Amino acid sequence: MMKTKVITKSDLQQILSHLGLDRLMDELIDRLTLALARFDDSQTLIKKRDGFAYDQPHPGVLEWMPCMQSQGRVTLKMVAYNPKNPQLEQLPTILSSMSLYDARNGRLLCLVDGTLPTALRTGAASAIASRVLARADAQCLGMIGCGAQAVTQIHALSRIFDLSCIKVYDINSQNTESLNQRLAHLGIRVIPSPLHQLVESADILCTATSVEVQAGPIFADGRLRPWLHINAIGSDLPGKTELPLSVLKRAFVCPDFIEQARVEGECQQLEAADIDASLVDLVKQPEHYRAVREQLSVFDSTGYAIEDQVVMELLYDYANSLNLGTELAIESYTEDVFDPYAVLKPQTQIKPDN
Repeated sequence: MMKTKVITKSDLQQILSHLGLDRLMDELIDRLTLALARFDDSQTLIKKRDGFAYDQPHPGVLEWMPCMQSQGRVTLKMVAYNPKNPQLEQLPTILSSMSLYDARNGRLLCLVDGTLPTALRTGAASAIASRVLARADAQCLGMIGCGAQAVTQIHALSRIFDLSCIKVYDINSQNTESLNQRLAHLGIRVIPSPLHQLVESADILCTATSVEVQAGPIFADGRLRPWLHINAIGSDLPGKTELPLSVLKRAFVCPDFIEQARVEGECQQLEAADIDASLVDLVKQPEHYRAVREQLSVFDSTGYAIEDQVVMELLYDYANSLNLGTELAIESYTEDVFDPYAVLKPQTQIKPDN
């Protein structure tokens, strides 16, 4: 019987140890860039995420994100967003699990926790969008929201840009104070900054907050640098937005996945005519958008299932090449594919030759 590979926490640690964090992020950026450049919607089928929203015991959502390669593999991610987790449960705000299937027959090939892969691919997507839309000589990065996503946002952007200044702000001072420690092994240091100073001095701005529905925007429109590029990654619910509408109205706006962003991203504040391009458009024709580098731009990142597929395949490939992962007989079918109860019967034992 064929088995399912389970990539455990220990396996992830060994993959990261083998590659190193910089090489892992670089390879993820390269793989995702290639996947977006080759994207063909007749071959790669993606649906906007769907799921359940709930108010008890605390507000949150549980959603699923599918991506299928025609005649290939299917990636399915279950993701939970619970903003009270860090305070009440000592758990990350975002938890998820990812599974990989063979589209030809439906077999479950692999399971892995999705918390780290989600953070990695979100950072990689921002780096890819910024490489096209931000000035190549951008030096000052502003980070609003210093939770888990801030780590991979800053790391990914530092692999693309020669950053000389990283200013950070969070309404929770503990998050701000701990960020240098969380980035120390990457050799990156950040500077806590008042919000208005951070926004006004940034060449690239990232917003990654848990702002509540209808509580945005998280900063005021003001003296922004004319060439400012914004990666807005915190909007993931209807009514939850981070950016001032006036900023969006005068910016070049690029969502990762338009259909999804219109429902729960910054693009929910806009009309269809206000949206300029998709992430796939940027990567397929980067030279077409060079002039945007001198104007205000926004990457509306709601999470794109092709990103999950790329990071899942990367980890699966390395687990196989490094002989990592636990092989489990999770699927219960037997040789008699027409008898579901055959799993209860003793299986035929092959006797060794004498």
